[in-house]
Amino acid sequence: MQIDTTTTLEKFRRFLISSTCKSFIPEGYLRDPEVFPEKEGEFGSIYVEAADKVTLKKIREITFINAKGILGIIYVSKSGNTRLKWRQVRGYMGRVSGEASANSLVNLIMARILTKEDAEGMMRGLAEPEGQAQRSIEEAEQRDDEHDSTSSTFEIQDWEGNHHKVEDV
Repeated sequence: MQIDTTTTLEKFRRFLISSTCKSFIPEGYLRDPEVFPEKEGEFGSIYVEAADKVTLKKIREITFINAKGILGIIYVSKSGNTRLKWRQVRGYMGRVSGEASANSLVNLIMARILTKEDAEGMMRGLAEPEGQAQRSIEEAEQRDDEHDSTSSTFEIQDWEGNHHKVEDV
């Protein structure tokens, strides 16, 4: 489905982490708003365009970088079904545009880039099986109910089941 919305850099960073490395990102990197995943290859990629970036560590297929002055981010999922770009509009605000799969839609909801209502409206126009799309939205809503919608923090569960709070910038 086609995505075109504005969001903060931190929310898009959360989306990238949820989509690619949530189970193995080091806790310190998860908490640091300047640390982003990058990935090169045939199957999926993440490219961060920034004024200054330093490679920190490579874990599995993900290279973690410290980036400042981010102008844009290009994300392509492993399957190729999601292709999203975040482009800076002003400060830490940017525009996300591109194509997102049902799985990426769930991660966009969890990162609070899209609301459940936004997603439902988009789903009405999809040719995907209605049941799969509806289940994805319901799962995201159920997880979202655990969080206060007015909160400025976001909770992420690591692969060991530990919960970590990340502050929204």
